[in-house]
Amino acid sequence: MEFDRLQEIMRRAGIVGAGGAGFPSYAKLNMAADTVILNCAECEPLLRLHRQLLAHNAKEIMMALQEIVDTLNADRAIIAVKRAYRETVDAIYEHLAEFPKLEVCLLEEFYPAGDEVITVYEATGRVIAPGALPISVGCVVYNVETVYNFYRAWKEDAPVTHKYVTVAGEVQNPCTLKAPLGITYGELITMVGGATIRDYAVIAGGPMTGRVSSPADVVTKTSNAILVLPKNSRVVQKKLTPLKISVNRAMAACCQCHICTDLCSRNLLGHPIEPHKLMRAAASGVASDIQAFLGAFSCSSCGLCEMYSCGQELNPAGIIAATKNELRKNGIAPPKLEAASVEPTREYRKVSLPRLIARLGLTKYDLPAPMVDVEIKTSRIKLMLSQGIGAPASATVRVGQEIAQGEEIAAFDPAKLGTSIHTPFGGVVTEVTDRFVTVEIKHDKKTKGRV
Repeated sequence: MEFDRLQEIMRRAGIVGAGGAGFPSYAKLNMAADTVILNCAECEPLLRLHRQLLAHNAKEIMMALQEIVDTLNADRAIIAVKRAYRETVDAIYEHLAEFPKLEVCLLEEFYPAGDEVITVYEATGRVIAPGALPISVGCVVYNVETVYNFYRAWKEDAPVTHKYVTVAGEVQNPCTLKAPLGITYGELITMVGGATIRDYAVIAGGPMTGRVSSPADVVTKTSNAILVLPKNSRVVQKKLTPLKISVNRAMAACCQCHICTDLCSRNLLGHPIEPHKLMRAAASGVASDIQAFLGAFSCSSCGLCEMYSCGQELNPAGIIAATKNELRKNGIAPPKLEAASVEPTREYRKVSLPRLIARLGLTKYDLPAPMVDVEIKTSRIKLMLSQGIGAPASATVRVGQEIAQGEEIAAFDPAKLGTSIHTPFGGVVTEVTDRFVTVEIKHDKKTKGRV
């Protein structure tokens, strides 16, 4: 396949990173890459979708990965998968001999193995400099669902209209669903039998990096999980703590024990982020330690410092995020730096995922959550026009217009980074704004099925 055709397939199908920030996949392609990495590290606790998708569709995903490698004229592709995902690993090895440029890197169960900076180091031994992209060390990284979406666009001319989502926590039947874009979280919770408790909160994403959300919020191309947790759980309360309280508590209780820095996943790779120093600077109100504040730019927001490391239950991650936002708001750009040497004791400071789950109080929710093949219907969808990094798409439909399943309802300016949006169902457009498009769906009968 020609490079331009590969880019066009990804662009036309609206493929973005089906996980983190949703970086448009066509923009990652680069002929300078010698290595393509398939990230199947399932970074967050409780998530299941990527390992399940690869186990169920290994040959198709590996075929698509091989096509990307051949198009980029890269030397190899590395499938980075946790050793503990036995079913997935077996499925990979069943077909591995068919793909001469594909290799396997078995990862251990630690957090955050799925952070692409960490994944690149584990798979290749290469350290990405602070603020740099994987291509700076010759790598392109895609997660499993992203490559599967490319396979479907390539072989079936299918745009991205659905997202695999793990629904877990205090629900009757934890599972992974193929959810149509624009459906509400509440509908998916109902699909799995509903919540098992009355007073609950919804976390969109994982317990470490997800946000407290609403059942009325909708699925986008970057939705990975919907977690139903008690409102008084440690995870929820951490996320609801106001910044002012976090700073006041840091002033009162931070003893500079250094553990947040000792276990910082980016610091261990030589990045200039030292959470304990930033906590000291923020708590003292003295801005003279410029390097401590600038270190915020190197933070991956993995959340280890406040969800695991701090014995005082302080919130370094929240303070670091606020610092980073203020720096950007004031026009301060991250400095261009090289990474220092990798910490020699890094292997002994990796945070065990089972231990992290226990520390978070989530062990009872660490269940299989199998992938369920069930058609999900709804009467109305709300398609957000911003579903990844870049400029929001602009609606190409009008109120009252009838649209077909898979039709593009919003396009992006080719001169800017962005992604197009397609509808998972046919129906009638009922509302168009600069933020979303709503569609009333035409079904023979509304389905309210349960798993």
